[in-house]
Amino acid sequence: MNFVRENIKLFKFSRTEFAGALGDMGTFIPLFVGLVSVCGLNPSNILVFSGLFNVISGILFGIPIAVQPMKAIATIAISEKLTPQAIFAAGLVTGLVVFFLGVTNMISYLSKVVPKPVVRGLQLGLGLKLVITGMQMVAKTNTFMGYDSILVGIFSMLLVLFLLFSRRLPGALVVFMFGFILIFLKSPQIINTFKIGFSLPQFIIPAKSDFILGTIRMAVAQIPLTLLNSVVAVCALSRDLFPQRQLSPKRVCLSVGFMNLLGCFFGAMPMCHGAGGLAAQYRFGARTGASIVSLGIFKICIGVLFGVITFKLFALFPQSVLGVLLLFAGFELAVVSRDMTNKADFFVMFLTAAATLALQSIALGFLIGFVFSYLFIFGILRLERLEEENN
Repeated sequence: MNFVRENIKLFKFSRTEFAGALGDMGTFIPLFVGLVSVCGLNPSNILVFSGLFNVISGILFGIPIAVQPMKAIATIAISEKLTPQAIFAAGLVTGLVVFFLGVTNMISYLSKVVPKPVVRGLQLGLGLKLVITGMQMVAKTNTFMGYDSILVGIFSMLLVLFLLFSRRLPGALVVFMFGFILIFLKSPQIINTFKIGFSLPQFIIPAKSDFILGTIRMAVAQIPLTLLNSVVAVCALSRDLFPQRQLSPKRVCLSVGFMNLLGCFFGAMPMCHGAGGLAAQYRFGARTGASIVSLGIFKICIGVLFGVITFKLFALFPQSVLGVLLLFAGFELAVVSRDMTNKADFFVMFLTAAATLALQSIALGFLIGFVFSYLFIFGILRLERLEEENN
């Protein structure tokens, strides 16, 4: 446990560390609000367990490693309005697979087998799926003016665009607070119902049908994303940003597996670490684990003390604002695909995304992209071999 003591010694509870803790809110908030408002997850459970894992991760890793919603699971669940039990089942299956890959150290092999363009294609397809869902939510308000209307959606979108590249304030956090202001403007009487009430998570066991649905619809899509983004990319980025405290794929796998094998039995959303979250928190000023420990403590306090209130508030959250938050989350998910500059890689990514959207199946999209990726690899190798023989 010496490394834990060393990590704690490096903690700095400063203004920049607290500001850095907000860096990943642009990813966390939209999917959190979507899972609560659309799918019916308990916000108290999510806040308590994501906060708990923030604290544990900050202490064990010593760097501002993000604790994020599993994007594939969250995107599919929100877009298709899947049940909480199916979501928990998907998180448990994904967590078990990732934990097994970490214990056996098979992560090192499998991360090389899944082609990067295929994973980028899944991210692009899921991102576009979330963007479409968000735009439909704004349009379905069916009114141009009002507290929950198309005009509110347009204003929220302009607000996000204005703050998109801000290094001081996450745009999604501002829009999130704007949504709460609209709740109080529309229903000011809700303030009279506010009171502190303890809310503790309850043990949940998904049914067999939930595991089947969760595995086929969500876990199959999430596992390759987790391998690349939540493990391989996080470890690579930690080497660049924190060479003295870099992470190993095995430790990150075990962490992701533990979070879901524990949290999903108590109604928490499926969670993982993320390279984008780590980069965002670093960009906002976080340099030690103190940033996410402080964020975690804040989440736990809100979840335990105000769980009942948050549930009521999210039930009234404007759909036009939620749509923009989901649109923003979809953009953040899709934009990572911009690193596919090679023509063959771009084609595989584009084909995977198109198949995912056209067939309405992540599994089929992944399979088609995977097959074509290796066809390209073998085809290019064969052409190079023929050229060598001719020369």
